[in-house]
Amino acid sequence: MPKPKLLSDRLRSWLTLPVLLLGAPILAACDDKVQAAQPAPPPPPVSVIRLQPAPVVIHTVLPGRSAAYQVAEIRPQVSGLLQERLFREGETVAAGQPLFQIDPAPYRAALASAAANQARAEASLQNARATTSRYRPLVGQNAVSRMEYDKAVAVQAQAEAEVAAAKAAVQSAQIDLERTRITSPIAGRTGRTSLTVGALVTANQAAELLTVTQLDPILVDVTQPAEAMLRLRRDLEEGRLRRSAEGGVEVRLAFGDGTDYPHAGQLQFAEATVDRDTGAVTMRAIFPNPGGMLMPGMFVRARVETGVAQNALLVPQQAVTRNPRGEATTLVVDEEGTVRQRIIETRQAIGNKWLVSSGLSAGDRVVVEGVQRVRDGVKPEVREVSLEELERGSQPDPKTAQARG
Repeated sequence: MPKPKLLSDRLRSWLTLPVLLLGAPILAACDDKVQAAQPAPPPPPVSVIRLQPAPVVIHTVLPGRSAAYQVAEIRPQVSGLLQERLFREGETVAAGQPLFQIDPAPYRAALASAAANQARAEASLQNARATTSRYRPLVGQNAVSRMEYDKAVAVQAQAEAEVAAAKAAVQSAQIDLERTRITSPIAGRTGRTSLTVGALVTANQAAELLTVTQLDPILVDVTQPAEAMLRLRRDLEEGRLRRSAEGGVEVRLAFGDGTDYPHAGQLQFAEATVDRDTGAVTMRAIFPNPGGMLMPGMFVRARVETGVAQNALLVPQQAVTRNPRGEATTLVVDEEGTVRQRIIETRQAIGNKWLVSSGLSAGDRVVVEGVQRVRDGVKPEVREVSLEELERGSQPDPKTAQARG
């Protein structure tokens, strides 16, 4: 009884197989027709900017360190007992302001003694002049010998010399007395005092009593590699750069935390020699420092204005990539609307843009958005935007869109 059922199942499968074989080509043809009926994908959208040449101010960022404009180490010029301190530590003093007082009593006595010696010398000179005046007519009458007259003249000359020496001694004693009051030779901020009232000081001692530092204005020394300076000079000589002003070169500062110093400075000079150890040239700039924000010894970064590049081309950094060989590349849309890859050379970064020295020309349309969606040879849907729109997030200004429409 099971065998007839098995034969019927096999017969049914043999009859179904030709039907399936005949239906496969029909299904494949239907799939091809469905695929052919589907529309082609739309071209990928990209945003481009049209390069317009414009003059660009070129800056160079260099490391630097601030230094005091003037530093005065205060030392006593006479010896004596430190009697009084006439300032507070850390305050700002003016030029000529008294700082210390040394006991003046010994120097007043020395001045009085020198003045007395001067008076004695002047009296001797007066007596010598009277003798010479009396002898002069008597020599012609042979009433006084020539030797006696010559001796009187010599005594007068000696008395005149003694008066001159006495006057010099008085002047020296007066200077020593004035030096008992120590004053500041410059305007600046005082530091710590190494000695206190009651200490015995000596003239021109090794240890200074005080240091006065002038902070306004203040100096900043920056270093630049010699090769970079030579390249800058070549660019200026060949006309790729020109000086932005006939006066001094403007310098801007930034602190180590990235904040900007509010006041601009001027470059003063550059060293005439190259440091053998670093291969760099030191340049010095001067800055106003009214609030004392800059202090000597601070590390800063200086933006030095090196010149103006005429007809410069700036490309947003988001439009520049690197190929496997490390070359800078960008995508441009040609006149036929096809994307082409260009190998470019970037000179330096200016803000969020690259200054391009070769590989692009004025009027090129550079892809700035949708770079990942296109490749060389693709024809995309192009939307031209301005740099202002790109910086606002590529949202077109309604007024600009209306004007274009």
